[in-house]
This record gives sequence, structure tokens and C-alpha cells, in this order.
Amino acid sequence: MSQRYNSSVLHNRSSTSTLPFGSTPPASGRSSPFSPAGQRFADDLEGQNDEAIEGLNAKVRMLKDLTIGIRDEVKDSAIQLSQMNDAFAETSGILSGTFRRMNNMASRQGCRWLWYIVFLIVVFWFFVVVWWFRR
Repeated sequence: MSQRYNSSVLHNRSSTSTLPFGSTPPASGRSSPFSPAGQRFADDLEGQNDEAIEGLNAKVRMLKDLTIGIRDEVKDSAIQLSQMNDAFAETSGILSGTFRRMNNMASRQGCRWLWYIVFLIVVFWFFVVVWWFRR
């Protein structure tokens, strides 16, 4: 069993073990941040990062402006809805008073007012139909 794992048979696959002591492995094609070429590489990366940051800042500014616009629109809509609510409440009060007076009038006059309303509706529809066919 010891013969199967003989050290002469096994191949050492480490590339650094074949190098003489004290030498460095071959360059991998990338620049080192400590060499002059590496400084240029770091400057390029820093420039790319700055450009990316400027792009992100522009997007954040655009989103901020959009959210401020949405906030302003919501505030304006809330004010408009409040005003509409007040107007509908006022209209409701006016209509309820009008219907109350109409019911008081109807109870004093009996059933005669109903015939007046039916007559007015028939005349109105007659004018609408005549107008529709003459058009």
C-alpha cells in the first residue's frame, strides 16, 4: 500500500513549488495598485466610481423631485376634496330645506300639485321629442 502512494509517482500540481526560492510567480495581466501602472488603474476605477456616483445622485435627485411633486399633488387634492365636501354638505342642506317646504306645500294643497308636476313633465318630454326629430 505504501508503494501506491510513492512520492516519485505523484505529480506536484502547485506552480509555486517549482519556482526557485525567492522568485515571484509570473504576472497575471492585472495591474498591481502599488506599481505606477496600478496607480493609473486605480485612478480609472476611481473615475468610474465618481461617474457612477454622479449618475446615482442624479437619479436620487429625480426621485426626490418626483416624490415632492406627488406630496404637493396629494396636499392640493386633499384641500380640493375638503372644499367639495363642504360644498356638498351645503347643497344637501339647501335641498333638504327645499324638499321639506315642498312637502309642507303638498300637504296643505292636497293632491293637486302632483297633477301639475305630471303635466309639466309631459310637456317637457313633448318638446324634447319634437326637438329630437327636427334635428
